[in-house]
Amino acid sequence: MSDDEHKVEYTTVSIPKVLSEKIKERMKGTGFSSVSSYVTYVLRQVLSSIEEEERSKQAFTKEEEEKVKQRLRDLGYID
Repeated sequence: MSDDEHKVEYTTVSIPKVLSEKIKERMKGTGFSSVSSYVTYVLRQVLSSIEEEERSKQAFTKEEEEKVKQRLRDLGYID
């Protein structure tokens, strides 16, 4: 793979200075070297949590769905 294939594109997001200062305080002792890297980490965690929550909201797991279908077949409701 070439370097171009591993290249990550970035954008700029503006946040209020007061928030930036709070983030800098929160970052102390964490090993993060910049507000940008810390905010990126936090946003990934938040988005991951939201996506996991959305996946868990399914009415049935695949296994549960198959059990219901099998029960309906056994009862003659579906073929």
